[in-house]
Amino acid sequence: MPKELWKGNEAIAEAAVRAGLEAYFGYPITPQTEILEYLSRRMPELGRTFVQAESELGAINMVYGAACTGVRVMSSSSSPGVSLMMEGISYIAGTEVPAVLVNVMRGGPGLGNIAPAQGDYNQAVHGGGHGDYQPIVLAPASVQEAIDLTVLSFDLAEKYRAICMVILDGCVGQMMEPAQMPEMKPIQRANWDWATDGKMGKRERRILTSIYLDPIEEEKLNLRLLNRWRTIQANEIRYKEYFLDDAEIVIVGFGTAGRVALSAVRTAREQGIKVGLLRPITVSPFPSEVIDQLAGRAEAFLVTEMNSGQMLEDVRLAVKGRVPVEFYGRLGGVVPFPDEILSEIQRMAKIKLSANVHPRDAWLERMAKV
Repeated sequence: MPKELWKGNEAIAEAAVRAGLEAYFGYPITPQTEILEYLSRRMPELGRTFVQAESELGAINMVYGAACTGVRVMSSSSSPGVSLMMEGISYIAGTEVPAVLVNVMRGGPGLGNIAPAQGDYNQAVHGGGHGDYQPIVLAPASVQEAIDLTVLSFDLAEKYRAICMVILDGCVGQMMEPAQMPEMKPIQRANWDWATDGKMGKRERRILTSIYLDPIEEEKLNLRLLNRWRTIQANEIRYKEYFLDDAEIVIVGFGTAGRVALSAVRTAREQGIKVGLLRPITVSPFPSEVIDQLAGRAEAFLVTEMNSGQMLEDVRLAVKGRVPVEFYGRLGGVVPFPDEILSEIQRMAKIKLSANVHPRDAWLERMAKV
């Protein structure tokens, strides 16, 4: 199919429709509201279910109910709204049903602002609702990736009976780029042997729940989720590599921060600096083994994020103290310019770096002088 000009949020909505989305439940919040607005027209056109709930709490519990029937179901929100959904997300994970959630991140904490940010990384990757579970988390850096990863998210959610989150900042959600849409998939509901499909009396009763009052049974669930996660880690890690063959300095950034970093990397290489970029696409599971291998031949790492260094800790764990790890972040909805990251690359190329100082402390000292 030819490329068309798409806005990020609307592209995600149409990609979900073409992936076979049967039911959407959501609530308006900037900067993701265009997803809800687009689907409010598109879903009824196709005879599919669209509900604007009374709140994010209502929306995620409607998602939970629909997921139990085996349909492809999705919600979307932005940072404070996703926080309200966390209890329901934990229930979905504990019940082992597939669902997709899109988070178009904005500045925070609190109500913050509507500017693009990446401060929800820890919430998506390390936090979320209560209990032992881990969602699959995908991080696009362009409108085309947002389309492709939205389609993929439904397949992964169903394959592993898990929550799959697509996290992007407001830049990707609001920008317009040429992109190619997939063909429309027909609705082909799988004959799930676990779903509550309404065939009472025609088969054994199916009960879906997240409550296991017997601790031994709860432990079995947790071990089942953990073993499933190990399978996901072995099979579903995705990332992009740029100029890493001879890189002495490795930049790690996801989403818009990674996209901005690529511009800086290209300029730095023109200046003769051997620098490359690793851009994680699955931030959960995280490409730790790739970073582990790069740490065996690189001289230093620079992590760049639109937060205070949340992915930074995952990179440091993978590097294991073998080489220095530096950090550069912008907070509260401020998007870094390529020149800012280029300056960090140039600084690192000129001085002897230390692995003994926490990179966030060193970054804060540099920011204080700006």
